[in-house]
Amino acid sequence: MDRRNFLKYVTLAGSSFALTSCVQGKNSKLPGEESPSASPVAVNEPLKVGFVYVGPVGNFGWTYAHDLGRRDMEANLNDKVKTTFVENVNEGADAERIIRQLALDGNKLIFTTSFGYMNPTIKVAKDFGDVIFEHCAGYKRATNVGTYLGRFEEPRYLTGMIAGKMTKSNVVGFIGAYPIPEVIRGISAFTQGMRLTNPQAKVKVLWVQSWYDPSKEREAAIALVNSGADVLTQHTDSSAVVQLAEEKGIYAFGYNSDMSKFAQKAHLTSIINKWGKFYTDKALAVMSNTWKSQNVWDGIGQGIVDISPMNQAIPVEVQQLVNAKRDEFIQGTAHPFDGPVKDQKGVVRVPKGKVLEDRGQLAMDWYVEGVEGSIPQRKL
Repeated sequence: MDRRNFLKYVTLAGSSFALTSCVQGKNSKLPGEESPSASPVAVNEPLKVGFVYVGPVGNFGWTYAHDLGRRDMEANLNDKVKTTFVENVNEGADAERIIRQLALDGNKLIFTTSFGYMNPTIKVAKDFGDVIFEHCAGYKRATNVGTYLGRFEEPRYLTGMIAGKMTKSNVVGFIGAYPIPEVIRGISAFTQGMRLTNPQAKVKVLWVQSWYDPSKEREAAIALVNSGADVLTQHTDSSAVVQLAEEKGIYAFGYNSDMSKFAQKAHLTSIINKWGKFYTDKALAVMSNTWKSQNVWDGIGQGIVDISPMNQAIPVEVQQLVNAKRDEFIQGTAHPFDGPVKDQKGVVRVPKGKVLEDRGQLAMDWYVEGVEGSIPQRKL
């Protein structure tokens, strides 16, 4: 299983996994799914907090962003917490072993930061009722297991708005990891934003079937440039795409963290994940014995996702337009999938005056109008 393998997620969409409990807007806590926290931490002892990472902390992508959050938590809480992490943990048999060892080592709060860790997290949690677990991107919860994710589609939409104004060829290239709902949703949100500012532009997608493979990401970027793309974006973890854009003299967007240092001219902005406050709040809740099992799916307004500072190559009027839409997302007056939304065949999937509900977003298996090509099968 990969970290955000929503194939099982989709097949369970109609079952007890309670997609309906995800709510729109600023309140992302699950109504009716709160439950008592586990045992409190011993007084005057630092809270031991463990993190499980799917990649290397130095990848400047997904894992790097989570580790920045860990470090922010340490800075915020000082000697009240003691953290440890294990990187490059595959989502097979190793995951359960590592999670279990962190619990045996006395960690009372454990963050498992990849979708493929879901079942191992639930399994270990059953054996350690006095330990709190937080799983990123999953849907299974328990008395001592919560889940969390960011609404990446909001900053995706904003970068799409910029791309629509910066492309001259009207071809934008998107490097995708795996064809699962989270990535498809990001492609579609990006395209929605792009079509708002430039209805003539098209998005071409190439899949690398990997979360982190700089060589494959670079190869895909080159192929997209050769097919006419003069702006690139990605749902992969390395800086290879923005670096290739710098070499080619075109524009690109980073992902997960601010990648501007890798491409000072080409880098327009990055979609960034900001886990520090969330990690701090969860640690404080455990220490005060107020932690409850919840699903958190928050956006720009709650400070979990955003865009990094915009390149001054972006015209002022475009920056103003983007900032105005960002404010609307924060205020809850706009949504990345505000209707009408059409699919590639021109069929209205979301009527005017409606938005694509959480259930539909989390099971998304279709492209919006403006994306070229078809969605392939995921390679196992």
